[in-house]
Amino acid sequence: MSVNIDWSALRKDFPILDQQVHGKPLVYLDNAATSQKPRAVIQALVHYYEHDNANVHRGIHELSNRATQAFEAARTRAAKFIHAKSADEIIFTRGTTESINLVAAAWGAKHLRPGDVILLTELEHHSNLVPWQLIAQKTGARLAFIPVTGDEGILDLSKLDALLTPQVKFLAMVHISNSMGTVNPVEEICARAKKLGIVTLVDGAQSAGHLPVDVQAIGCDFFALSGHKICGPTGIGLLWGRQEVLDTLPPYQGGGEMILSVGYHKTEFKQAPQRFEAGTPDISGPIGLHAAMDYLDAIGREKIWRHDQDLANYAYERLSALNNVRLFGPKHNRAGLVSFLLKDVHAHDVVTLADQAGVALRGGHHCTQPLMHKLGVESTARASFYFYNTRSEVDTFVEVVKEIQKFFAH
Repeated sequence: MSVNIDWSALRKDFPILDQQVHGKPLVYLDNAATSQKPRAVIQALVHYYEHDNANVHRGIHELSNRATQAFEAARTRAAKFIHAKSADEIIFTRGTTESINLVAAAWGAKHLRPGDVILLTELEHHSNLVPWQLIAQKTGARLAFIPVTGDEGILDLSKLDALLTPQVKFLAMVHISNSMGTVNPVEEICARAKKLGIVTLVDGAQSAGHLPVDVQAIGCDFFALSGHKICGPTGIGLLWGRQEVLDTLPPYQGGGEMILSVGYHKTEFKQAPQRFEAGTPDISGPIGLHAAMDYLDAIGREKIWRHDQDLANYAYERLSALNNVRLFGPKHNRAGLVSFLLKDVHAHDVVTLADQAGVALRGGHHCTQPLMHKLGVESTARASFYFYNTRSEVDTFVEVVKEIQKFFAH
């Protein structure tokens, strides 16, 4: 595609956007929860089910061969998408949540001991917090947190050296905060951890579909992402793990496909990634994911990133001009979302009234309850953007916010 992309023209690739909600044109600003799917992804799923539907790896017949070829082609494509060294480092999962649970269960159960520390940040989504709480309870490890600075939601890295004690064995952090829009300096943090022999994981749920990701440059040991946030299907995601780390891990689940040989009392397991993919997998999911990755890279994720940031900065600027609006997240270098609260108006009321005007927002704690409590709020309203959103949609959203303020002023 040319450097000057007609962003509004791309909307034609998304059939769902061309509809009315409550008699108003849909303005979909809930992309951090899930992105919409282009026709190319929908067609890839239909083609698989209409032409190639069969189980993978186990058959000799033609349909099974075609399904296996498409399934493994998606693994190779995923490796390229995040610049992994090898497709063997890509494990298909149900999404970021299962990916992190896999690491917590497999790596954590093997390596964590009483007194060890798992270092997280105060920005974490529940999917990068609860699994670590569970494994800490089982192993006797404990959690520590890199703090954030107030409403801006920026990590206070001046505390990092003091937190990186000899007891820290694992560091897990979000790449981009889904509730604040903070872009964390993951390369710097991973480098500081690596010098001390600490194993690292980056939650890329909000980053992989919005900006170029290079896991080798980031320097982490694990990276997780979800398909449904990058224009792919729901229920599919991946875990990337550094090969030498994956090779040391025990299986996460047992069953067919992940075995070399099984006896009544003993089993030998395959190497990664198959060792971590027990049972019949989601086959259509990776095929849809492949189409989504092709679609995004045809546009260019560096261009998507600039576009998303432009919309978020524009929305932040316009909301800042209103009275009685509390804004969250960094003023500069924010990702494509804006979280806010209107004075004396509950976030759920904001979202309910916006929906009546055709504007889809998200209201709640955004699966970051501890962070909300730290900020002294129960919830926020959030507008999150993607490449198919436009400045005129931001204008519509801001006008709706003004109308909501008027409604509650009476």
